Amino acid sequence: MGLEEKLPSGVLLTSVEKLVNWTRKSSLWPATFGLACCAIEMMASGAGRYDLARFGMEVFRASPRQADLMIVAGRVSQKMAPVLRQIYDQMPEPRWVLAMGVCASSGGMFNNYAIVQGVDHIVPVDMYLPGCPPRPEMLMDAILKLHHKIQHEPLGAKRERALERAREEGTAKDLHLEMPSTVRVDKAARRAYEEAAAQGRTGQFLIEQRDGNAVPWPGVERQVRR
Repeated sequence: MGLEEKLPSGVLLTSVEKLVNWTRKSSLWPATFGLACCAIEMMASGAGRYDLARFGMEVFRASPRQADLMIVAGRVSQKMAPVLRQIYDQMPEPRWVLAMGVCASSGGMFNNYAIVQGVDHIVPVDMYLPGCPPRPEMLMDAILKLHHKIQHEPLGAKRERALERAREEGTAKDLHLEMPSTVRVDKAARRAYEEAAAQGRTGQFLIEQRDGNAVPWPGVERQVRR
């Protein structure tokens, strides 16, 4: 059953903003830019086991002019900082930056004169990913959160100013509130999640959904706390 059979009379209505943001988030092309050990996890994410191709991101571009996502994987030295900025400047707009790992996010354990204490000193960062090193699953989760952020970005300066006024007045909706797909398909869980979101306790809600335990590996039964 195709999409055309789900649509009434074969007509789909949407806004230009939603359509443009949908195309942008569905075709992110990362730049080939690995700096240190986190790059091994980034390369593993694009391999067959994790398969970033499912999200339209299998092509790591060697040219910054063909990329719109910079994954800063690893520590940034003072010597590499101007190179990183040059590559960022060569990327076309719109562009996004993901700081992968604690070294790229804050300098990590390298608290010395040779390492930049956070890549946000060099380029604006859209998504921070903790860990040393973060697992490929964590990178994919950060990318999906970045997808959600891109999908709800305002299109144009006029809408951005309107959203800023709404935030100042306290009437703006949380546009970056992400609902897990396992919750979205269940109507009862979806209502409970929306109520938890209104109370600002989505994190606690997700913990309760897992019986207070971390997410188990596939095929492993949950451990019941006593």
